[in-house]
Amino acid sequence: MFRNMMRLIDLILLSTFLSVSMTSETFDAMEGEAFVIKGPKWSSSVNITWYRTDTHTRIPAEEEGSRVFSMERFLWFLPTSREDSGNYTCVTCFSSNRTKSYNVSVQVHSYKPGECFPSRIRYPNDTQTGRVVCPTIDNYKNATIVQWYKDCKPVKGQRYLKKEKYIYIENPRREDDGYYTCQFIYTHKGNVFNVSATRIFISGVKYSPLPPQIIFPKNEDVIEAELGAALSLKCRARLGINKQPLAAVSWDVDNISVKRLDFSRFHRETHFFDDHEQVYYGETTLNITEVKKEDLQSNFTCIALNTLYSTRVTVTLQLKVQSKEVLPNVLLITGSLVLLGAIALSVILYQSFRVDIVLLYREIFQPYSVKDDGKIYDAYVIYPKNHASEANFVEYFVYQIMPDILENKCGYTLCIYGRDIYPGEDAASAIETRMQKSRRLIMLLTHQLVNSKEDAYDQHIALYNALIQNDTKVILLEMETIGTYGKLQESLRFLIKQQGTIKWKEEHTVHPQSPNSKFWKQVRFHMPLARRPSHVADTR
Repeated sequence: MFRNMMRLIDLILLSTFLSVSMTSETFDAMEGEAFVIKGPKWSSSVNITWYRTDTHTRIPAEEEGSRVFSMERFLWFLPTSREDSGNYTCVTCFSSNRTKSYNVSVQVHSYKPGECFPSRIRYPNDTQTGRVVCPTIDNYKNATIVQWYKDCKPVKGQRYLKKEKYIYIENPRREDDGYYTCQFIYTHKGNVFNVSATRIFISGVKYSPLPPQIIFPKNEDVIEAELGAALSLKCRARLGINKQPLAAVSWDVDNISVKRLDFSRFHRETHFFDDHEQVYYGETTLNITEVKKEDLQSNFTCIALNTLYSTRVTVTLQLKVQSKEVLPNVLLITGSLVLLGAIALSVILYQSFRVDIVLLYREIFQPYSVKDDGKIYDAYVIYPKNHASEANFVEYFVYQIMPDILENKCGYTLCIYGRDIYPGEDAASAIETRMQKSRRLIMLLTHQLVNSKEDAYDQHIALYNALIQNDTKVILLEMETIGTYGKLQESLRFLIKQQGTIKWKEEHTVHPQSPNSKFWKQVRFHMPLARRPSHVADTR
């Protein structure tokens, strides 16, 4: 009877409060995660009650084992369920008998295959400085971030600095744009819950802080000084990209700032500048007008800081050793010059004949690669596909000349698209799998490839593996004179600039079947070590 009466009072109060509702907001949550809604803070309020407006029921305070409960102005779901989707109202009573209400709508989303977060669970970009803050984490006391994701893939690399609830992107570029998801855990009364939140990041930075790096001096450097003479200690630090709103480079002596030392003997000069790549530096010079004996027992510390954090290096002074005239040892000097000359000559000879030297070594000693890398093919061949009915030299080269040289005469195993990918296979999946099973990627550069308006799938995967994954070496064969490479895509131009190409010339066409020609020697030089015959037979 009492409970029914209280429920009736709640219904009357709730209907009254809804008629004077002040605020409405929508929240999206992920099923199975912890979720909290923070109601507005009105300082003069004395009583706060949460209601489920769909069912006209009061949300109770926390009890043992409660999943949905209220705690002051917070509404907790530990964890969420699909049945929690609906409307909720926070009713606040004031000492002056006034009331205010705060209406929210909650939508709980389920996980779907191939989707790491629903499209609506995204928080807006709140920065253009290369810093992304984990949304909502401040609502969860003592939460711990487990992982950051960008577009559903784990964030990795030296350009990303993870610190507390932030992730900093060094020198953000257009490819850094995307959705960053922070995944963290929240512990409540011994129970651990997962929480995730996603924020969009859009570049267009005005400035970006970098972890402060002191260029010079190095930590624990020892600098020579003369008693009674003047000395200047310089310290330069990298602080970020473009001018920083907060940046400082300064000197301490035995943990005392130079500002507080004797100005007649210590003073510093500081200035900031950037280079042609807009990297922002700070440089400070500590001028000591007269080095004294006590300075030889002091620690001189350079401190660099910005909005990320600070770093420091410490140097010490020692008496400069007075140089003595020593008669030169003719024999020692002569021997050193001869040794240096022999080393220089050896380097020049190796650079000139390294291909022949390496191939000769392989032929004499027959070294085998004993590492079981799980690969099946020595190289996957990428070439422009001819959509016309007539055959061309490139296809003849791929299907006839290359297998004859590398497979029949040199014992390598190739994977060629039209030969080793079987009818009925999914082309994209087959290409990616075969590349993963190959130790090298051989790419043929022709005018057809340059003038193509769209990249072939295998070419795209090859460049991704070479430049992003950095796990497969690419051998570039320039079958036709390309020229300045200006029409090639930027990633391919970068690869050519980094390692060059092996050029097929007209004279190679006369005797293409000779593995000892200059062209094929260079190809063999870049191919992996041969596998042991028994191992090759097994992997096939």
